Amino acid sequence: MNKEALLWESLDGKNVHCYLCAHECRIAESKFGICGVRQNIEGILYTLTYAELIAANVDPIEKKPLYHFLPGSTSYSIASIGCNFKCGFCQNWQISQASARNGNINSGFAMMPDQIVEKAKKHNCKSISYTYTEPTIFFEYAYNTSKLAREAGLHNVFVTNGFMTGETLKTIRPFLDAANVDLKSFSDDFYKKTCKGRLQPVLDSISAMNELGIWVEVTTLVIPGGNDSDEELSNIAEFLAGVNKDIPWHLSRFHPDYKQTDKGATPVETLRRAREIGHSKGLRYVYLGNVPEGGNTYCHNCKKLLVQRKYMGVAETQNLASLLKNGLCPACDTKISGIWK
Repeated sequence: MNKEALLWESLDGKNVHCYLCAHECRIAESKFGICGVRQNIEGILYTLTYAELIAANVDPIEKKPLYHFLPGSTSYSIASIGCNFKCGFCQNWQISQASARNGNINSGFAMMPDQIVEKAKKHNCKSISYTYTEPTIFFEYAYNTSKLAREAGLHNVFVTNGFMTGETLKTIRPFLDAANVDLKSFSDDFYKKTCKGRLQPVLDSISAMNELGIWVEVTTLVIPGGNDSDEELSNIAEFLAGVNKDIPWHLSRFHPDYKQTDKGATPVETLRRAREIGHSKGLRYVYLGNVPEGGNTYCHNCKKLLVQRKYMGVAETQNLASLLKNGLCPACDTKISGIWK
């Protein structure tokens, strides 16, 4: 359904300026923003996907991935169509690259914010995740849902490319508990050519989330020949450590998909090397993704195993129960950063 958008202003001649994401589109009457789901209709900017879901699932929180946020819990995960990036390696391209401009608006199903909250409660989820596509693009829907979720005692999670404005982040801040941000590269040229975006706004979002008290974890899809050099991985690790050494960094294995089927999957040894680089730059928590290793959480002080993970989930241990109780390592009482209860 159509709903007047947030975070825009009128310009001369029925043009509008959208400042929801860092593209800051200036949109002529009847035209769409880059996302393909926000349209200028007679001088008013509308979001066209409000209360229109393309996906809704109960996921383990580890799938986001979030490893230091309510481990072992489930999250009601939702998405509408659209994205403000055009990544050729997107693994959800069937829904992220759909747009109202192309007539894909009616491919999902209707669900109002209060119904989403009720579904999450019915399934005993501890949070609602706005994920699969880009939550910034269905911001009004996520924003209204997040307010109701907070009132119902649920947490809110963004899984995002981070390409949003400071105004957007400050608007959602009162209701946003955690985010996993995709940091796809440390090269602006990579962002421009591969994602049709820019690097700096993503870096700004990560820094701002940390300053605003939103729990943030970062994922990098390690692409062979794309962003897997020692220099690039070192630059990412140095940046994250400079923001906060406690930010968990997830190194995810690439597999051929969408427009990048000419590359092979990332060698596991590359991920292991990236993990070593992350630790060498001072990061305390570096994890491997899309492989059956490298997912456990250890105390950064005494190296005690705290959370033992299996694929997309947690294997219950006495140490995990202790961590969930007080956020401290049960062996040495070191504080382990995260949101545990």
